[in-house]
Amino acid sequence: MPMIKSWRLISLLFLAQFLVACESKLEQTQATITQQISVAEQSIQQLGSELDSGQIRNAKVLREYSRLLAQQKPEMATLANLIAEDAGTQGPLYQSLRTRINDIKNRVVSLDNATDITDDLTRIQEASRSSLFADALTDPINVLADMSDGKLPRIGAISKAAEDSAGGEDMGAGSQLVGNPNYGGWQTQSNGTSFWQWYGMYRLLGDFTDRMSYSRWSNNRRYSYYSDYGRSRYTSPSQYNKQKAVETKTRKSFSRKGQNFSSPYAKKRTGSSGLSRSSFTPTKTVSSYARSSATSNGSKSSTVAKSSSTKSSSSSSFRNSSSRTSRGVSRGK
Repeated sequence: MPMIKSWRLISLLFLAQFLVACESKLEQTQATITQQISVAEQSIQQLGSELDSGQIRNAKVLREYSRLLAQQKPEMATLANLIAEDAGTQGPLYQSLRTRINDIKNRVVSLDNATDITDDLTRIQEASRSSLFADALTDPINVLADMSDGKLPRIGAISKAAEDSAGGEDMGAGSQLVGNPNYGGWQTQSNGTSFWQWYGMYRLLGDFTDRMSYSRWSNNRRYSYYSDYGRSRYTSPSQYNKQKAVETKTRKSFSRKGQNFSSPYAKKRTGSSGLSRSSFTPTKTVSSYARSSATSNGSKSSTVAKSSSTKSSSSSSFRNSSSRTSRGVSRGK
């Protein structure tokens, strides 16, 4: 009996030490994430200051394009002004970063989800860099450029004439924003087909892009910054999961019909021009939701990068005010 009691005591001591160690590790993890949240918030605030003070060149270009298009086509002034909101802190691109950081602050940190949270914070910090944000603005800039019927040159992308000559389907002005969850979402019909639906404020873009099915867009989409370079940084985990759900449903639908389906992100479309070096640099971390999947002849091949908990040493490491923005207006043709 005494021996049994001693073993029970030893077991309880080991268990107590184990629980203390686990609690200590969780506390350390929570402290690390709290610090990284602070760094990410500082990065977002810095970006907001740069937008407000006119330090981001492509934000100024976007406002100028909006003004010029409104002069050229007064009937488009409302839509042009709405798209130009991305040049400031009230636009959906900037506000999405604030929403993501607030969502993370409301999450309960555990040892199971800590890596995913840390990875998403790293992507938010990178997305807040002025050089990357400037590149992300090329999509709304080029929407206005295409709406001007070529009067305004594209920025950070080859000209529409060059793109047309390269072949592929012209899906109309505004197609650069199709697939970007900051402007709309895929709505699945009762027959299983998904169509792009603009958010109410952007519904007028539907007059330029027609009704876009997911399968048509997936097979024929042209270059856009978001789909080809910015998706990993400017997409929240929940938005990414919705995109994957639509892709999975479409793939299954094609499979039942004996047809092949290729992911819209299976390969980059050509068409970028003069983007900053930051856009070509992979994200520092890749979590479970941000995996790259490619399909070939109906066979799915996924490459999942190992997750890592990367902590910023200082807020300046994610804020580079000396941005390399895309090419100037005079060289955009």
